Amino acid sequence: MKQTAAQDIPVLVIDKVTKNYTKLQPKNNLKETLVHFIKPQKIITTALNDISLTVNKGEFVAYAGANGAGKSTTMKILSGILQPNSGNVRVLGLDPSLNRVTLMKKIGVLFGQRTELWWDQPIITSFEWKKTVWDIPNDVYRLNLEMITDLLDLGPLLNTFSRELSLGQRMRADLGMLLLHNPEVIFLDEPTLGLDVLAKRQMIAFLKELNAEKKTTILVTSHDMTDLEEMAQRIILLSQGNIIFDGNFQQLRDVRGSISEIHIEVTGTPPVMDSLKLLESSGNNHVYSMVDSSIPLNQLLRELSKIENLKNLEIRKTSIEDIIAALYRELRG
Repeated sequence: MKQTAAQDIPVLVIDKVTKNYTKLQPKNNLKETLVHFIKPQKIITTALNDISLTVNKGEFVAYAGANGAGKSTTMKILSGILQPNSGNVRVLGLDPSLNRVTLMKKIGVLFGQRTELWWDQPIITSFEWKKTVWDIPNDVYRLNLEMITDLLDLGPLLNTFSRELSLGQRMRADLGMLLLHNPEVIFLDEPTLGLDVLAKRQMIAFLKELNAEKKTTILVTSHDMTDLEEMAQRIILLSQGNIIFDGNFQQLRDVRGSISEIHIEVTGTPPVMDSLKLLESSGNNHVYSMVDSSIPLNQLLRELSKIENLKNLEIRKTSIEDIIAALYRELRG
């Protein structure tokens, strides 16, 4: 029987996973509180609803959704912090809930505003502490320290106390620290949150290079869809604990049909055109989408040229954020 090659085995497997949270229902008055004390009433919230997905080695996957969609819950289940109520999870072939210590030596995790750096010590002290505690071989540590120092521009910061770093500097140092042990998979929860433009560009460029050069598998969440589109090749969209889309960004654009918006400024009422559908209006400014993305450009331009009292015309590529927002609006009905 033919053996399955290691690279053909999915790095992440989530199979029919459900995660519920239970909390006590708050009461409004003393009588309800006394009744509740004798017979507590609970509210069950479903964070993940029977979801399934796989991620292969070397994939860079964006994991997106509104607040409360289940993104952070998934990350915590994959890293062994939480356990699902039902379903199976495997990370590098291991069950995170049963093999958390072993798994932590193979993965890296970065949760937004949290840090593993020692607050009142230089950055290099935190790095050396990790080398000792995690028993990272000298050659691996030196090689990775050199790489992260160069690519994340940490040289001037290694002897700086963590409390003296800006948010962008600390995020770079945290990312460098989680890479010291050569993780095969990294989970990043809002890694660009609060970063200025320059720090964000540095973070994104480094992650893309890490994925391309070392084939590190990356699962990343962010509320900035533009960042996700720049970083990842695949996007998984969550809504109320359910996966509503799994594919690449072009496929996501195709779901919405038109990938362009036509912005028109015209005096009077908004024009009616066969090729375009009116999306919104504000005063003399109107936004349209194409009824069919296969309509030839020359046909569209002929229609636009017939508009009377046209003051301004602009064709823009629809932002990925607008596409996702429209998709969520449709789901809500």
